[in-house]
Amino acid sequence: MSRLNLPAKILLTSFDTWLPHHTSNASDDLLEELTKIDHYLSDLTFLRKLPVEVVAASQRAIAKINQVQPQAIVCCGMAEKRQKLTVESRAIRGNSTLKTRVDLEELIAGLAITNISHNAGKFVCEGLYYEVLAHLQKSRFNSHCIFVHVPRLTESNLPEVLADFLAIVQRIAVLSRVI
Repeated sequence: MSRLNLPAKILLTSFDTWLPHHTSNASDDLLEELTKIDHYLSDLTFLRKLPVEVVAASQRAIAKINQVQPQAIVCCGMAEKRQKLTVESRAIRGNSTLKTRVDLEELIAGLAITNISHNAGKFVCEGLYYEVLAHLQKSRFNSHCIFVHVPRLTESNLPEVLADFLAIVQRIAVLSRVI
């Protein structure tokens, strides 16, 4: 894999397992694959295996955001019934909707196995995304934030999923450089 220069500090999050039949969480498996690419490690901060509970996960993520002050945040969660990576456009809580500031059409243009979703799932993924977006709005941080749902990873889809995810990370880094 070629070396990519990431011009922004990026925080990546993943979740732990939550159902008895899960041996791993695809979001964390994908971040594990990134840790194998050593030239990325200095540019990325990982917050892995967040608890599958909105309040605890949000508190840990927001504390890490406050500590690291990243230019971009890429929250990841597993969507075991989806076949592609999906980048979430918004998070909803009650009557309130928060949207990412990132131009998702531009972010995913030309990617092989990535779509935009407008349904973050009504579970802990959407709760975390909402809380992080709300925190960014309230705070002085001008960080970009997206949420990426990761399908189950297999030997056959891993190369494409990883390639698209690396492109997303690089593109959000470039977008975040100008803030």
